[in-house]
Amino acid sequence: MRRKVIQWATGGIGKAAIEGVLDHPDLELVGCWVNNPAKVGKDAGDIAGTRKTGVLATNDIEAILKLDADCVVYSPAFPVEQEIVALLESGKNVVTPVGWFYPSKHIDIERLQAACIKGKSVLHGTGIHPGGFSEKFPLHLTSMQRVTSYVRAEEFSDIRTYGAPDIVGEMMGFGKTPDEVASRGIAQYLAIGFYQSIQMVADALQIELDGFETKCEFGLATAPIPSPIGPIPPGKVAAMKLTWTGLQKGKPIIEEIVNWYMGEENFDKPWKFGPEGPRYEIEVKGDPDLKAVYHGTHPRSLEEGLKRNAGIVVTAMHCVNSIPYICEAKPGIRSYLDLPMVTGRGAPALLKNKN
Repeated sequence: MRRKVIQWATGGIGKAAIEGVLDHPDLELVGCWVNNPAKVGKDAGDIAGTRKTGVLATNDIEAILKLDADCVVYSPAFPVEQEIVALLESGKNVVTPVGWFYPSKHIDIERLQAACIKGKSVLHGTGIHPGGFSEKFPLHLTSMQRVTSYVRAEEFSDIRTYGAPDIVGEMMGFGKTPDEVASRGIAQYLAIGFYQSIQMVADALQIELDGFETKCEFGLATAPIPSPIGPIPPGKVAAMKLTWTGLQKGKPIIEEIVNWYMGEENFDKPWKFGPEGPRYEIEVKGDPDLKAVYHGTHPRSLEEGLKRNAGIVVTAMHCVNSIPYICEAKPGIRSYLDLPMVTGRGAPALLKNKN
């Protein structure tokens, strides 16, 4: 059975998701919602830069709700709970990279749960960072340990490759003063997601946490630094390290860390990726200590990242590949811990014949 899919929003993640749906043997694109009026009426394939689909973009929410579809890939820059409630109540499953991947202890979910029950639908958040690296992959490593005493998931990214000026400048706070960044509360906003990741790991390992902590460190430019928002002037934030920690008796047990740099030069103190460059690191201490380093989600050059950022593709495909499993799940908010192992599909030339 091919599952019918609607793409909601067509930014970087949405475009990559459309491409992924079109190439997935078990999925069919049937709808596309856009925020930009200039995209209304355009073929979804033209928006995504891939082949024609026959699916025309709309900004009519009611038209989307009336479509016969199994699942919606919901990927706006900022989520609107009422939109998700409406989609769920209409009987459509929703998969999203922007929240609700383990909300039981940190977010009020009563309204969303009720919508799932009414529509007999599933809400699945694929996680933050960009999904999996903060919780699924660490848990995979712990399956090979006798005991686990500490978990760390850490990102090292060159933000010069992230072609989303509004997010880089206004949300992340690059190009602002440290006080301005702190006042915007980026670390506290992201904590909503990272605390869910920490809690998921703790619950899966049956570790009891008694507190959470957020820390921020900033690096300032000492000379103009090129960036997606234009040159960052001296004295403004051009690097940051944000750490979210799950504590037991004041001791760090589970840590989620991001290192976001505008390159490695012209900072007020050393900010370096190290010999392995941009990457994700997963470390679990115990018996034995294990560490994994992941490459491939970071582009090999600034030009490649601005054209088609692999990290954006990874985020989108984590949603797309989850769809067949979500459609078989029991109604409600479902996390990684509720689903079987999610996999992708082979390249078209390698697939078995499909009826």
